[in-house]
Amino acid sequence: MEQRRADNIAEELEELIFDGTFSDGERLDEVRLAQQFGVSRTPLREAFQRLALSGLVELIPRRGAFVRQPGPVDLLEMFEVMAELEAVCGRLAAMRISESALQDLRGANDKCKKAVDAGNPDSYYAENERFHRIIYHQSGNSFLENEAVKLHKRLKPFRRQQLRFRGRMAQSMAEHEAIVQALDSGDAESAANALRSHVAVQGEKFHNLMASLKSASV
Repeated sequence: MEQRRADNIAEELEELIFDGTFSDGERLDEVRLAQQFGVSRTPLREAFQRLALSGLVELIPRRGAFVRQPGPVDLLEMFEVMAELEAVCGRLAAMRISESALQDLRGANDKCKKAVDAGNPDSYYAENERFHRIIYHQSGNSFLENEAVKLHKRLKPFRRQQLRFRGRMAQSMAEHEAIVQALDSGDAESAANALRSHVAVQGEKFHNLMASLKSASV
């Protein structure tokens, strides 16, 4: 329960950072925020730790937690690496995935579709995260899975933010269908290419993401 509360606080703080309530370099006041969320400092500090993993917060000993927005080069480099990690996971999973895992992927996609119909990006992201973690696990390579999960966590707030752009959820849904088809047919290169394209931040998507970060820091 405490862990889930920390997750919820982290997500709410992400929104407050993205919408400009907290600007770049601003110190997050533990006492005030604990009162605002009606919690002790323990789940709040755990939420700060989660935000520090994504680089949205910097924890400075004896000074506190400070908002940090990544620069465009940092963010682009992280997404480039994430796209390649996912491509490798897809290539290996196409050769190793179980029938039950394919069913789980289809189940996650069904829930993603319901979230698209409901216009709910947060519900979509929850199932999207499950979708990707199934693929990481089905790669059959625990080291690769751990590295993919680690970077996925770091990029979580930015991947969630993308889903708020007009038309992105439906586009993502179509990309999921292509990924499942490639995995189902055992086509390793198609699976790798589909996942790489799905995750890579290019052109308009990256412009929109950086614009949202810039507006938050103004």
